[in-house]
This record gives sequence, C-alpha cells and structure tokens, in this order.
Amino acid sequence: MATSTDAEVIIELDSVYKIFGPQPRGRALQLAKSGMKKNDVQAATEHVVGMTNVSFKVHRAETFVIMGLSGSGKSTAIRTVNKLHDITDGRVIVDGVDVQALSGPPLQQFRREKMGMVFQHFALFPHRSVIDNTGYGLKVQGIDKSERDKKSLEALNLVGLGPFAHSMPRELSGGMQQRVGLARALAADPDVLLMDEAFSALDPLIRRQMQDEMMAINAELQKTILFITHDLNEALRIGDRVCIMKDGAVVQIGTPEEILTRPATGYVAEFVQDVDQGRVIKVLEVMQEPQPVVPGTTLQQGLESLGERAGAFVLDDAGCPRAVLTAADAVRAASVGSTELEAGLRTDFTSCGPECTLNEIYAAAGRGLPIACVDDSGRLVGNLDPRHIMEEMGRVENLIDDFEREVFM
Repeated sequence: MATSTDAEVIIELDSVYKIFGPQPRGRALQLAKSGMKKNDVQAATEHVVGMTNVSFKVHRAETFVIMGLSGSGKSTAIRTVNKLHDITDGRVIVDGVDVQALSGPPLQQFRREKMGMVFQHFALFPHRSVIDNTGYGLKVQGIDKSERDKKSLEALNLVGLGPFAHSMPRELSGGMQQRVGLARALAADPDVLLMDEAFSALDPLIRRQMQDEMMAINAELQKTILFITHDLNEALRIGDRVCIMKDGAVVQIGTPEEILTRPATGYVAEFVQDVDQGRVIKVLEVMQEPQPVVPGTTLQQGLESLGERAGAFVLDDAGCPRAVLTAADAVRAASVGSTELEAGLRTDFTSCGPECTLNEIYAAAGRGLPIACVDDSGRLVGNLDPRHIMEEMGRVENLIDDFEREVFM
C-alpha cells in the first residue's frame, strides 16, 4: 500500500528506552538519555541498552519492516508491542491502548484479540494436526470446535494448505510448516500481525515464495504488519516503509526507494550498496514531466521543442499517448523533404505504470526510445528517457562512494 501521513496510526512507539539489568531505571538510563553509546553504557554500568529513544508510527494496513543486524534492537522493539518486554521509559500505544499499562487477564485478552504473532521457528505442536495447530489460539479463546475448524480451514485455504488440514506437522516441509504458523496467526482475524524473522529459517526460494504469499494475502486482508528481519533485500521487497536500527537506536525510516536512493548515513549506504537498485527504484522516481508535442505543430517545430530530450509523445483527445517523436526520426523525415509532424512519428513505443521498477522496463529502455508512463486510464503522466535510468543508478553509486570517502578522510 502507499502509506499516507493522514492514515490512522495503529502502532506507536514514543521515545522508548529498554535497559536490561538489575537497576534499569538508574544510572544506565540516565547515561543512555544523555546520548552515551550502547557499548559505553554497558562498560560503565554493566547494563545492556536494548533500545534508546526509539520512536516510530505504523499506519493501518501498512507493512512496516524493522531491519538491523544482531543486537540492533529490532526484536526487542517488536516484543514491546505485545509486552513480552516491559519498557524502561517511553510509551507503546496499539490502537489507542497503552499496552505497557496492561497486565494479567486484560493483557492476555488484548494479545489474543488484537494481534497475531509469527515466529522464526514454527512452534507447532507435533501431536496436533495442522487444523488443530491452526485453531489453537481460537481454542484458548473458548471458541467451540466446529467454529474454530471453520475459521482454521479458511485461514489454511488462504495459505494454500486446505488439503493438508488433517495432516501432522512432521508430514509437511519447512515452508509448509511456516505457512501453518501464518495461518494460525490469521485464524483469529487480528488487526495486527507481528512477524519476528518469520521467514529467516527457510531456504531462499521458499522464503521468496512466502514473501509473495504474504504480500498477496495482505493485499486482500489489509492487516497492519510489523515485520522484523536482518535481510535488507527482504525488507526492501515487502515493506511499505523500512526502519533501520543500529545499537538500539533508529538510524533511518523511509520507503524502500528513499532508503536506497537517499541513505541518511554511511551505515545505511553500506547496507544498500549491494542491493539490486533496479529491483527497488520505481519509474515514478525517475520519470520527467510529459511535455507532449503541441497539437498542430510542424515537424520542424516539434524537433525544436524536444531540446535535449530523447523524444516527446503526441496525445489523443483523451490524453493518452498515440505516437512518439524522436530527434532522429524528425531529422530523417526532414532530410527527405517532409514538413508534416506525422512524417516523423512512430507508434512502436513502450508504455508502463509509474509503479513499475526500473528492472521491469530495462529491456525496453535498451531500444533508446522514450517510454510513456501512463496511469490506470492510459493517460500520459510522465516521460522516461532511457538515459535517466543510468543517471539515477550512477547517482546512487556516487552517493555511496561519497559516504565511504567521508569515513576514510
């Protein structure tokens, strides 16, 4: 989904600190609040800073990914959302409820009704069938057998495991077992899904398939997902927005395109340098204003209007591109005495949507012709010059190089 700043906030962490140790609210917290780094706080107090001044908001139906290496605080962050961890300072609000203020039965009820959790390890009961594993959370809620089997089967069908409802976990592959874990979280129809390294234990091919399935399912169900991973490629692939953490602190929050094309620090730049940029950067990041050829223009006027552009489009009455004029075609037509615009037009151009990635239109760009960027109605909204693709890729590479030079200067 495209996240709007006006969308309803479902999860909010506000200046959250988490200190591990016997006196978390003592000197260690004071030092962390003063800006002292995690390792220095530990050396001075023998307390571990799990999170330091962490703030972010997750909007309804958004897939918000927290990414970082081991010790970055990402798993600690997700565990504060359902109060598997108490926080040392700050606030954690889920759908208007101060989660950290809950305890006992109210906390248990809130967890059961509001959120589902999918772990890295499948955590299936080996002695229960797939359908009984899927419906376990509903059983705890006191839902009768027939109703929970109905909801469980619906969830299993969503993940493609309906035919295996009465199989045992040992009879399933690792990827299938993880699908059961996802179905179990979906069966209770929670508003929020918490997914902690949910696909990390899977083989790369199965992992990608699970990512595809999760995105397809959520396009239908519109759940709010907080997803934890140490894999930047996974974060950029599935996240509407990505939060990168280091040493318990937030380093940068942004869309995948923003993270890749505008890294805030050298740390982020180092992460993104090995990412296939064309798989993440979208046409809308590169396309230019359309500036179509004015109706009634002569061939010479059309050529002059191009300037340094590779070409410009001629639109029909509905604003849809019907032909393209390139400098080479205009010159060729003029060289044989043509003066009419139509003599220099061609119709074998490529169209794409603004949400297409650069990889998806890379082959078409290789023809050297401008690409028409059109909306869902086919109207021209942008003009993509093939050279702009290479310029954008080069700009990102230069940005990363600049960060690296800063480090070594």
